Amino acid sequence: MPIEAVIFDMDGVLVDSEKYWLLSRQEFARDLGKEWSHADQPLVMGVNTIEWARVMRERLCPDWTVEAVMEDVIARVIAHYDQQLPLRPGAVEAVHQAASAFKVALASGSPSRIINHVLKLTGLDQVFETVVYGDDMANGKPSPDIYLETLRRLNVLPEHAVGIEDSGNGVRSLYNAGMWIIAAPSPGFPLSPEVAALAHRQIASLEEFSVEMVQNITQRL
Repeated sequence: MPIEAVIFDMDGVLVDSEKYWLLSRQEFARDLGKEWSHADQPLVMGVNTIEWARVMRERLCPDWTVEAVMEDVIARVIAHYDQQLPLRPGAVEAVHQAASAFKVALASGSPSRIINHVLKLTGLDQVFETVVYGDDMANGKPSPDIYLETLRRLNVLPEHAVGIEDSGNGVRSLYNAGMWIIAAPSPGFPLSPEVAALAHRQIASLEEFSVEMVQNITQRL
């Protein structure tokens, strides 16, 4: 069962962005005289833009529109990115390694504006064969929709593809799509044991990624 494609998530996988999303949400809540905690953050990790904005609206500002929450938080995240792009160690190199042997794509629930900004800054817009935006999907992760659409564009069956995810919702999305799974949790946001058990490999950093890992993922450790 040869592997033909590697599909990357972005937030938490290529960029250590969860700290900026957490900070931006905390700043948003603080400006409202409220609090957004570490315990709240997993509720919005790995889902699409509308879904996390709805969660924040319900918890923090029911009199706001979902669109207003989205715009405010996204603007805060972009401002942090402009100060320093938080690439995860080995991220860009991992994509280039994967592209040397497999089809590569990005499937991200991040806002389209942020995805395009990161891809341009890293030059990865010239490497990925296709990019699928969570904003274009009716159902966000853990639904498999975004991965199934990516596989359709690549013309690859799920059992011939590996996905790399950091969040519980992301890992479940890969599992629901029937793909092979490499879990690469963000620092400070470990996976629960039951979610980690769904992954076929787990790495602490994309510096551990290799073509050989992908080729051998179908073999039991």
